[in-house]
Amino acid sequence: MIVLLLVPLVVPWCLPFLARRTVQRVRPERALWTITAATVALAVGSVACLGVLLLPLALTLAPLASLAHLVHPLQAGPRALVLGVSALSAGALTWTGCTILRHTVAEAARLRTVRRSVAGLPDAGGLCVLDDPRPDAFALPGGARRTDRIVVTTGMLRALGPLEREALLAHERAHLAARHHRFLAVAHLAGWCHPALAAVTPYVTLAAERAADETAARHCGNRRLTAQAVGRAALATSHARTHTGLTAGATDGPVPLRVKALLTRAPARTMVPAVLAMALLCSTAGLSSLAGAVWLHHGVEVAQGEEPPG
Repeated sequence: MIVLLLVPLVVPWCLPFLARRTVQRVRPERALWTITAATVALAVGSVACLGVLLLPLALTLAPLASLAHLVHPLQAGPRALVLGVSALSAGALTWTGCTILRHTVAEAARLRTVRRSVAGLPDAGGLCVLDDPRPDAFALPGGARRTDRIVVTTGMLRALGPLEREALLAHERAHLAARHHRFLAVAHLAGWCHPALAAVTPYVTLAAERAADETAARHCGNRRLTAQAVGRAALATSHARTHTGLTAGATDGPVPLRVKALLTRAPARTMVPAVLAMALLCSTAGLSSLAGAVWLHHGVEVAQGEEPPG
């Protein structure tokens, strides 16, 4: 029965393929919600199962030894195998915790640096121009005490024409209006919980950029102009960008794919087999976790004498 708790740790490896198919064929807004929701569900399931698998090893520790009798009737498997899997789970949880802490601190430091760089600058309607020769543009969420800002460097303004600038600003306004930074933050957090989910993060970024591209194209009424603005901004942008992975920028994601999509008709599909497969994947992980939890609960009740062994 211990296999039930291992399934949610394996199924996330199928998600990157499904995410790629979804972001290519589904409307960007729907793709963004679907991929992010699946990523969160599988991340929560994998961490929860690691916690349950840790139980046999935890009960060998002196402070918890008095509860060790609760796992004897569970018949999870040979003791050496169970303790080995439990030790691996402990290592995985420790690695996950350290990874989350390290990356959270690093991203928070980078975000503070970006905010300090524009703290004293005036803004007009939320637009802040940063005196920097490096071309860059990104949406900077404000938070509880700050207002949202669109940050554009002087280098980016020089690289684009007037109409291209309007398309670029419409793109960044779309990021702020749809709160895309929340999707990016959740995707990064899930990726830090499971290595397979880290491979899904670029597809969440791409879906967010595609959604902002489509909004900008509708605002400008010209898909070709929007594609031109995205492509020219990407060509002008240096490799050392000024924003973090949690602040959406117009040159993020695979730009050639974004430009190609803008030069074709607007996407109309809302559901494809990949979305259904993604839902089935999450359902499989959820049902497996639930079955494992029910089995564990029944075993504890048997150990406590509340139910006869069956």
